[in-house]
Amino acid sequence: MRPIWKGSISFGLVYIPISVYPATREEKVSFRQLRRSDLSPIKYKKVAEADMKEVSADQIVKGFEYERGRYVVLNDEDFEKVKIESTHSIDITDFVDLEQVDPKFFYKPYFLESQKGGEKAYALLHKALSGTDKIGIAKVVISNREYLAAVKPDGLFLILELMHFASEVLTPEELNRPTTQLNDKELKMAQALIDSMSVEWEPQKYRSEYRNAVMEMIEQKAKKVELPEKPVSKPRATNVVDLVKVLQESLNRSQSVKPKRASGRNGGRSTASLVKQKRRAAA
Repeated sequence: MRPIWKGSISFGLVYIPISVYPATREEKVSFRQLRRSDLSPIKYKKVAEADMKEVSADQIVKGFEYERGRYVVLNDEDFEKVKIESTHSIDITDFVDLEQVDPKFFYKPYFLESQKGGEKAYALLHKALSGTDKIGIAKVVISNREYLAAVKPDGLFLILELMHFASEVLTPEELNRPTTQLNDKELKMAQALIDSMSVEWEPQKYRSEYRNAVMEMIEQKAKKVELPEKPVSKPRATNVVDLVKVLQESLNRSQSVKPKRASGRNGGRSTASLVKQKRRAAA
């Protein structure tokens, strides 16, 4: 696995050389549009809205619609004037309690790997953050774009987690607030159901059933094998009359089907071993 960015972490007078590696990947199935008669891929032409005529690349400019139907045109020179220079440094400006940060602010994590000469400072920052339950809030420029980010301990590594700016996080002001009154019996039953369904967190057991089904279908169609149609399940009833009765039935079902916890699962593997495994697979 190749680093997507190399630079350093800096706070105060501390300088830690690091490399940044992806910590997640998006698994989605991509499709091409084809002409039915010969399966020729469809290409898209750029046309002007005014007369639907095709426009060549040298005649296309970037514009911002500041009023409906009125645009400001920007060229490369304009963007150069506001280009943010990359310092190749994750500049931590503040340390805050992790519990104070709304989870909605976080959206994409990366592994941080210490480079030669930075091992001790890296380990020191990792241990210090782990012992205080704080995270470093930083600014970083990647590919000419400025990000808000957090430096957090994760297992044996530090991670850089990109964050939304406050102006990007929406508030649910337009949603209807729940005003229904609950009684103690309903609450206790709901808590008992939650307790009966509580297990250790094992992320490996949660898989995309839709993606797996699509890939199975593609494989079978490539082999010219027709898959049998699955029966359509009936929609669940939504008019719950007796909530306590439904909770009790759910609790009984949960207790009867709850599997025994398996020993020797892979949930306890360290972050370091997972990273090494991913690098070997990518090599």
